[in-house]
Amino acid sequence: MLEAVAAQFRALSEPARLSLLQELQQGEATVNELTQSSGFSQANTSKHLAMLHAAGFLVRKKRGTSVRYSIADPIVNELCRLMCARVGKR
Repeated sequence: MLEAVAAQFRALSEPARLSLLQELQQGEATVNELTQSSGFSQANTSKHLAMLHAAGFLVRKKRGTSVRYSIADPIVNELCRLMCARVGKR
């Protein structure tokens, strides 16, 4: 169980992935939309989205020729909010 928890935290250990999660709190988006809003390259955005998806934080929905990403479980938003509050107190 501890290894599984550690793997989840590793998926969140990269600021770029946290930034993408923050963007997705506004609603679902494509890789292109996230690339534009984040300023990351398309390859980098895709890599981070794939890691977040593999960790179970994101859902992918194919719509026509594009794939839309969204947050799989809103509890990740609460986890990020709690950690931001903790860091803000330090």
